[in-house]
Amino acid sequence: MDLQHISDIEKAAHQGRGEVFRLGMGVLFIVGVMFYSALSGTGEGSMTLVMAAMIGGYMAMNIGANDVANNVGPAVGSKALTLAGALVIAAIFEAAGALIAGGEVIGTIRSGIIDPDLIKDSDTFVWIMLAALLAGALWLNLATAVGAPVSTTHSIVGAVLGSGMAAAGPSIVDWSTMGEIAASWVISPLLGGIFAAAFLYLVKRSITHQVDMAAAARRTVPVLVGLMAWTFVSYLILKGLNRVWKVDFLPAVLYGLIFGALVFVLVRKALHGSSGIVANTKASVNRLFTVPLIFAAALLSFAHGSNDVANAVGPLAAIVDVVSSGGVVHKDAAIPTWVMMVGAIGISLGLALFGPKVIRTVGSEITELDQMRAYCIAMAATLTVIVASQLGLPVSSTHIAVGGVFGVGFLREYLKSNYDRMVAEIKAHHPEGDLAAIEAFIARFEKASIEEKGQMLADLKQRSKNADDPAHFSKGERKGLKKVYRRELVKRSQLMRIAAAWVITVPASALMAAVLFFMIRGMMLP
Repeated sequence: MDLQHISDIEKAAHQGRGEVFRLGMGVLFIVGVMFYSALSGTGEGSMTLVMAAMIGGYMAMNIGANDVANNVGPAVGSKALTLAGALVIAAIFEAAGALIAGGEVIGTIRSGIIDPDLIKDSDTFVWIMLAALLAGALWLNLATAVGAPVSTTHSIVGAVLGSGMAAAGPSIVDWSTMGEIAASWVISPLLGGIFAAAFLYLVKRSITHQVDMAAAARRTVPVLVGLMAWTFVSYLILKGLNRVWKVDFLPAVLYGLIFGALVFVLVRKALHGSSGIVANTKASVNRLFTVPLIFAAALLSFAHGSNDVANAVGPLAAIVDVVSSGGVVHKDAAIPTWVMMVGAIGISLGLALFGPKVIRTVGSEITELDQMRAYCIAMAATLTVIVASQLGLPVSSTHIAVGGVFGVGFLREYLKSNYDRMVAEIKAHHPEGDLAAIEAFIARFEKASIEEKGQMLADLKQRSKNADDPAHFSKGERKGLKKVYRRELVKRSQLMRIAAAWVITVPASALMAAVLFFMIRGMMLP
């Protein structure tokens, strides 16, 4: 055996040690959940509680490995955050969001999809929730193993739907709630894409399309950061501090506005003080978005924790409620703190152990991101998730974040295709041999503002009305260039793959949950 083969074996063994370590840490967490839940349960329901808690912890780790990557992936892909820094920020704010503001959406998961009043037997209700939790976790793990980017919300909602229908038929399902949830699955990516594209268009119009980009950034960046601070503080008051400080919506928004205005003033002062440092280049302007992007990623993680912790512990909370109350099914029972901790710690641990690969995929494999684009995606996703959590609606953060990434990519395609058309028009009004004049005009055109670009094109058309019109690029060539840019800026294969995964998740998890319900009932019945 030569040295090269020995080196290859050592590399493979090193990678294997990492996998074993991650697997061992995950198993250790689930074992810890098992022991704690065993001490918390008493009587006949103790074993059921232990099983539900272990599956809930397993589900939470899968959520951390998949969904959380959508929150920090753009920041890592744009190099605004290192991978280690993103893991730390996401873990802290995911756990905080789950513990502080996660209760409302959990109520929707455990009693909003099906009607507990139609299940007279408490054991059947427990079997429904247990089958749903196990099916959601298994489907998510299977999809992750084959590299399919599925929604954890789809997984658990479809699972509750399937096990509920297996137990009591279609009448048990609250179809109006399911209709709202299904509509949110369509609306979420559209809103994420529209918001992200709108933010990016605003940034381009107000900053990168200006002659003096540095000065334009000093005017606009404080506004964007102030808007983010306004949203963040308002949400914290309404959702995070409502247990100790009851504030209505309008006063909370007013407090948030005051804080946002203060942040605006501080950021504006800081940016004007750095006038000698910021250069009039896109790269230099991009760096101004680093700190806002970090704050936006933290806020998105907080909102995701408050929303998607329901996927892991919603059914678990329902099982704990039934077991602890001696068989009585409540719709609005309080959620034990240890149940919330299982979800919070599981999400953070799953992110740290298994999230880096997915983070890199989200940050770089759909479209190329810089800090301005990543900020727009994070801010758009933040606003959408916050609104959904405020309404108690279990939307998919995967849909929102990925929709934002595609929205930015498609806007770039649109702007790029328009720019290519304009450049082709410029070259068409110059003699083919006059390359120096063409290049000089293009250089001036790229540096001009939007209004100046339009005037330059109008002057070109006016001067060339009675002149020969040698086309530098044919119509077919221009279409070919546009197609090349479309392939470069947005990967259509990723779009089709993600859409296919979204479509199949609900029926697949529902079918799996129905099968598991019959298996569990068969084992439990005497």
